[in-house]
Amino acid sequence: MTERRIVRGRVTGFSPWEEEFGYARAVAAGDHVHVAGSTAWVDGRIEHEGDPYGQTLAAFGVGLKALAAYGLTVDDVVRTRMYITHVRDAEEVGRAHRQLFDAARPVATMVVVEGLIDSRMMVEVEIDAYRAGLAKTLEGKQP
Repeated sequence: MTERRIVRGRVTGFSPWEEEFGYARAVAAGDHVHVAGSTAWVDGRIEHEGDPYGQTLAAFGVGLKALAAYGLTVDDVVRTRMYITHVRDAEEVGRAHRQLFDAARPVATMVVVEGLIDSRMMVEVEIDAYRAGLAKTLEGKQP
């Protein structure tokens, strides 16, 4: 049996809620990286207020920036989750997802929820990524 080593590196600093609620934006576990729920909260403000398409691009931008700390890209994404606050926004959120991930084609889930932490937020996204050998490249490094 092969011994498995789990390498955990955490990326933080994307929102005030990380510190307040005690979580990281992204965590590497072996060859996988899991990115926490990301919204259009960028540089201390909500971008694209009232625009689900723009908020989706911004939210995925936050998540992809966290992945970039591990050297990962859209091509490494294997799963996305989209939480939207109104079903009427599904088409625009899906259009933004397709724009970013059409070539990679990760598995995806979209769910309508009652609300997010700030009522101006229309969408929150999660990303899971995988790259064979990632754990070895991260050994001894802290993103």
